[in-house]
Amino acid sequence: MAKFEKGTTFQANDIIDYAEGGVVSKELVHSAAGSITLFSFDAGQGLSEHTAPFDAFIEVIDGEMELTVSGVKHVIPAGSSFVIPSGAAHAVNAAQRFKMLISMIRG
Repeated sequence: MAKFEKGTTFQANDIIDYAEGGVVSKELVHSAAGSITLFSFDAGQGLSEHTAPFDAFIEVIDGEMELTVSGVKHVIPAGSSFVIPSGAAHAVNAAQRFKMLISMIRG
């Protein structure tokens, strides 16, 4: 796993590993304005349905993510992005393992 250091060039995919049977998160930026977090999900893992009071920008950087938003399932491959609208109920399922960056801006 590569080291993350602000002010340097990095490959997001290289700074987080998969954990067998688990979900790993690494917060890259955090402030009162919002956060940018890197996640890896092993196959079979997920997040139950929840909401957030602000938009969330997702970029899948490895594998393929299953994201259900307001009852509609979206399959998002590596290289693609999605914005979850504020207040929308959403859940994550990893039919296969994947990595994503999620950026949340408050306000």
